[in-house]
Amino acid sequence: MVARVLADVVLVLHVLFVAFAVLGGLLAFRRPAVMWAHLPALAWGVTVEFTGWICPLTPLENVLRRAGGEAGYAGGMIEHYLLPLLYPEALTRETQWVLGGGLLAFNVLVYALLLRRRLKMPRARGM
Repeated sequence: MVARVLADVVLVLHVLFVAFAVLGGLLAFRRPAVMWAHLPALAWGVTVEFTGWICPLTPLENVLRRAGGEAGYAGGMIEHYLLPLLYPEALTRETQWVLGGGLLAFNVLVYALLLRRRLKMPRARGM
């Protein structure tokens, strides 16, 4: 039972990490310091997509599922609704390249807008 709960926790963390890698640049508009955590996450996400690597969270989750008596991703609401977001059935290398390129292009646009905004901000006097 504990292993199954831990597997669900790993899955939720994985989804949150993916969401952060995709959208974390938008947080930098409100909190510029977020970019120092987002840029490495973005680099990892793009690298995983472009190289076809598997994130270490995936094997960890599978080990925990097997330890909890499950076979892979069968059963449960989390597996049913969240897993297809991370592991679509028709995922090909070409699709991974498109996803990686889209991830990179979206975030280049976000950071370009952020940089433009910061350059337009008036400088405080006396600094």
